[in-house]
Amino acid sequence: MQQHALASRIGRIGVWHGGLSRVPAAQAREAAAEIEQLGYGALWFGEGPGSEAISQAALLLSATERITVATGIANIWVRDASAASAAAHNLAAAYDGRFLLGLGASHAPLVDQRGHTYAKPLAAVRAYLDAMDAAPYAGPAVDPAPARVLAALGPKMLELAAARAAGAHPYFVTTEHTARAREVLGAGPLLAPEQAVLLETDPEKARSLARAHHTRFYLELPNYTGNLRRFGFGDEDFADGGSDRLVDAIVAWGDVDAIRRRVQEHHDAGADHVSVQPIAADGLGLEQLRELAPALRAG
Repeated sequence: MQQHALASRIGRIGVWHGGLSRVPAAQAREAAAEIEQLGYGALWFGEGPGSEAISQAALLLSATERITVATGIANIWVRDASAASAAAHNLAAAYDGRFLLGLGASHAPLVDQRGHTYAKPLAAVRAYLDAMDAAPYAGPAVDPAPARVLAALGPKMLELAAARAAGAHPYFVTTEHTARAREVLGAGPLLAPEQAVLLETDPEKARSLARAHHTRFYLELPNYTGNLRRFGFGDEDFADGGSDRLVDAIVAWGDVDAIRRRVQEHHDAGADHVSVQPIAADGLGLEQLRELAPALRAG
């Protein structure tokens, strides 16, 4: 039941935004409020080097009234399970259940930078969930209990997301992955993939921007390339920021209708919710989100 209630609460379309932690707090608050006003159901953001997810979530929740704020994801190596559990309860209680805790094992290069040892991510996430479930909470009971989702790419992590969380939040994936993920998750759990988008109709310019501001970085992380190999991509696709074929599969570029069709393909493949991430050479990409909002809501 929690899964269905969560899907209903966050709606079919959200925003994934990595830039809100890199601007002044006032600008981030203003952007979050506008994203809510545009009608998006959830606002997702990551946790990378130099950022911290829980305080960022509190900032965005304080700037909004209705939208769900979701970590996509909070890195399990950054805080212990007891702290994560207490934070989720605190934010859920303070903001009427609008906080969604997305958890994941991140990537070896990023974990190593923090001085931790990245090993056996499936076992690490499972142990973390065990510790969360066993952690005490000193505050009043929260009803409903805070929901959590897992960053999941491969079958075993997807199975864990179905068994131990409300569902999965895959990142840097294709529509084919969405279909496969739905098969693994089954009918009940939430499936909420991220989809990078770029309102640019010139193929050369669109692919150049996509490589510079999206695919080049993520193709340096073996979790993503390993997942893409499952869907027929190889070394030749990972070089130089990504082949045209890979860039086109990962980034939805073109006019509003082209992006609407890609988002619909995720829904047709089994996604409950798709979070669009605007690729912008400068600024926060709010112009793109404004232009896309009516078409995506109508879809």
